[in-house]
Amino acid sequence: MVPAHPGPVHAVPTGPIASLDFVIVDVETTGWQPGEATITEIGAVRISRGQPPAEFAALINPGAPIPPDITALTGITDAMVRHAPAAGAVLPGFLAFARGCVLTAHNAPFDIGFLSASCGRYRIPWPDFPVVDTATLARSVLDETEVADCKLATLAGYFGARTRPCHRALADAKATADVLQSLLGRLASAGVHTLTELTT
Repeated sequence: MVPAHPGPVHAVPTGPIASLDFVIVDVETTGWQPGEATITEIGAVRISRGQPPAEFAALINPGAPIPPDITALTGITDAMVRHAPAAGAVLPGFLAFARGCVLTAHNAPFDIGFLSASCGRYRIPWPDFPVVDTATLARSVLDETEVADCKLATLAGYFGARTRPCHRALADAKATADVLQSLLGRLASAGVHTLTELTT
């Protein structure tokens, strides 16, 4: 039996959007469903007002071979993760990195689903993060005259993101961070200034 980890206490962030910390996360996995696949890489960027962005990146040994089609998509091979730690050794560090933030991802149900399922597998309590989905935000802010779709690559190109998404966790998190900041700028111009307004 895997020993239980004590759950970190995470204060729910409040206040104006400009005062909040955002952690933008992306995961690469061995498949598409948390019950059938596992994480191979976590990448994240923390944006704090007045501070340079901080980064978190870790390869993870999924405990099983990576399917060839997934390796073709991500470039992550079995050799790259052979000596990497298991998710149970990486997740506490990620949770500490993300403490007190608004957790953000593009198509967040996918990334958050894998992270929370992996925490459950190792009996690591999943904190009650506020979650922002940049795909949902983009659909509420942009229309078809501006972008053909709300895929990360499309939005990164539209907003001139400094990093091109490439199905590697940190690169995709950095691209999503640039997309998020552009979307927040549009929302601020429309009078959205609090987390409650942002998430509703």
